[in-house]
Amino acid sequence: MKPRRCSRSACSAAAVATLTYAYAESTAVLGPLSPYVEPHSYDLCGTHADRLTVPLGWAVVRIEGESKHGPASDDLEALADAVREAGRPGRGTDPPDPSTPAGRRGHLRVLPRPS
Repeated sequence: MKPRRCSRSACSAAAVATLTYAYAESTAVLGPLSPYVEPHSYDLCGTHADRLTVPLGWAVVRIEGESKHGPASDDLEALADAVREAGRPGRGTDPPDPSTPAGRRGHLRVLPRPS
């Protein structure tokens, strides 16, 4: 696989970070290189990531990446426990009532059953 390059024009350095924008919040998010190329994000080399500036009034959120060796085993165990807990039946969460109209729960949308 060919290494990804910096998105800045005339820069051929290897990308080490990914930049995305949350326009509604006037925020730029700079994090570790994403595993996949996303259409609305920009891959940046270390130099351009360090020199990043945003428009006046915008915020920059810099997310530090994982170590090159990957996440710690404690992190993986915690993630596995959370997935197991979420998959357990009868956790006290009631399924949505099919007689109620569609609605929103946080960032998720509840849709009625198809007829």
